[in-house]
Amino acid sequence: MLQNITKIKVNDFTEVLKRNIFNKKYANRARQWTWKFVRSVFLLGFCFVILYPVITMLSRAFMDKVDIYDNTVLWIPKHFTLENIKIAADMIDYWPAFKNSMILAVTITIVQTLSCLFIGYGFARFNFKLRGILFGLVIFTIIVPPQLLMVSIYLHFRFFDVFGIVKAITGQRGINLLDTFAPFYLLAVTGQGIKNGLFIYIFRQFFRGMPKETEEAAFVDGAGPFRTFAQIMVPGAITAIVTVALFSFVWQWNDTTYASLFLKNTKVLPLTYEFLGTFSPEMQQEAMLTTFDTSNPYFVAMLKSTGVLIMMLPLIILYAFAQRFFIESIERAGIVG
Repeated sequence: MLQNITKIKVNDFTEVLKRNIFNKKYANRARQWTWKFVRSVFLLGFCFVILYPVITMLSRAFMDKVDIYDNTVLWIPKHFTLENIKIAADMIDYWPAFKNSMILAVTITIVQTLSCLFIGYGFARFNFKLRGILFGLVIFTIIVPPQLLMVSIYLHFRFFDVFGIVKAITGQRGINLLDTFAPFYLLAVTGQGIKNGLFIYIFRQFFRGMPKETEEAAFVDGAGPFRTFAQIMVPGAITAIVTVALFSFVWQWNDTTYASLFLKNTKVLPLTYEFLGTFSPEMQQEAMLTTFDTSNPYFVAMLKSTGVLIMMLPLIILYAFAQRFFIESIERAGIVG
C-alpha cells in the first residue's frame, strides 16, 4: 500500500515537472518570437522613414504631369517618362556643375586624406612641445561650427598674402583667390578643411592602437621615420584611410558653406538647388510649344524632387558599390561601438 502511494506521488511529481518544463519552453519561445516581431516592426518602420523620401523622389522623377492629378497614382507612375530628368538637368546646367563638383570632391578627398594622415601620425607617435595644446585645438575645431569663422576666412582669401610677401613685391594688398578652387586646397593641406579635425582624430586613435613593435623592428633594420611610415604604417591603416576618404568625399560633395563662400561664378551641384523651378527664357519658349505648365506648383515641386535625386545620384551609386567595404572600414577604424 505504501509503495503504491509512493509511486503515485512520484508520478504526480514527474507530471508536474514535465508540465512546468513544457510551459517554460513555450514561454521562452513566445518571448523570443515577440521580441523578433517587435524588432522587425521597429526596423521596418525605421527603414521606411529613411527610404520614403528617396522612394518618393524616384517615383516623381519618372512620373508624367498627368499622373499628378490622378488620385490612384501613389508611387508607381502610369505614364512613364524621362522628361522630368531632362528639364531638371537643363534647369541646373547639370553636366558642367557635375564636372566641377566631381573634380573638386575627388581632389579635395585625396589632399585632405593625405594631410590628415600625416598629422594624425605625428600626434600619435612623436613627442614635441605643445603637442597637447595643439591636439586640443584640433578637437576645438570639431566643436566650433565653421560659420563662426566665415568672415575671417572670406577676408583671408579675398586678400591672400603670406607674411606680406605679395604686398612687398606687387604693392597690392593681396591676391584674390575667390571663385577658384585654391581656398579649398589650401584649407585641406593645412588641416583646416571640412571635418579635418575629426579625420585627424580618427587617424591619431588608429595609429595609437597599432603595436609599436613593428616600427621598432623597422628602425632596427635601418629604416627611417618616413620609410617606416610609408611601408609599415600606411598599409596597416588602409581601413582608416578608406573611412576618411569616403566621409571626405561625401561631405565635400554636399558642402554648401565653403562653396557659397568661395565660389560665385563657378557652378557646383550643391549650389544649384536654387535654380530648380526657375525657367530660363529658352525653356519658357519651349514651354509654349510643349505640354508642361511652368506655373503649376505641383509640376515645379516634381521637378525639384527630380533635381535633388540627380544631385544625389553619384552618392547613391558610390554607396551601392562600396557599402560592404564602407561598413567594414568603419567598424575596423573603431568609429562605432
